[in-house]
Amino acid sequence: MMFRKVKKRHSSSSSQSSEISTKSKSVDSSLGGLSRSSTVASLDNDSGKGAGNVPSEACTEFRVKYVGALEQLHFDMSRALQEPLDLINYIDAAQQDGKLPFVPGEEEMMLGVSKYGVKVASLDQCDVLHRHPLYLIMRMLCYDDGLGAGRNLLALKTTDGQQEHCSVWVYQCSCAEQAQSICKVLSASFDCALTSEKS
Repeated sequence: MMFRKVKKRHSSSSSQSSEISTKSKSVDSSLGGLSRSSTVASLDNDSGKGAGNVPSEACTEFRVKYVGALEQLHFDMSRALQEPLDLINYIDAAQQDGKLPFVPGEEEMMLGVSKYGVKVASLDQCDVLHRHPLYLIMRMLCYDDGLGAGRNLLALKTTDGQQEHCSVWVYQCSCAEQAQSICKVLSASFDCALTSEKS
């Protein structure tokens, strides 16, 4: 198995339901073995820092490609995928086993991030492919796909309303900067939602 070392990362944490999120450990210790450039944004119940504010109705959009999803995983698997390195290795193994493709389809999608969560739709916005409500997103991270073309993968781990299953959704970003921007905007959406709840 390849060992990887993180070169740069963005980490932020936002308060979410304490039942679906757990306190994250140090990114330095958990990712010490990575060799890919990785950007990690951890969403857990230990919020303290804000990543900036976004207007309450703002929706920031990014062009991405859909790689695939590992859906309806038993919730015990969610506990096994708490650390970023574990999630990256799980996605790698799924790709090697043929459960996820290495390369996405050619069609570009519009990924929109707002205070409501993440919506993935066709470029003309006529067809909605996925909706990920903010309160069901457990973790997000982005990292270099390792194929040498400078593409980054964005992974979202979500749960269902009953917290019985989790799913992993994988999208390809055009570059590291775009991937980092998505993580930053999503973190800001969490901070904005939490600020609204407290006020």
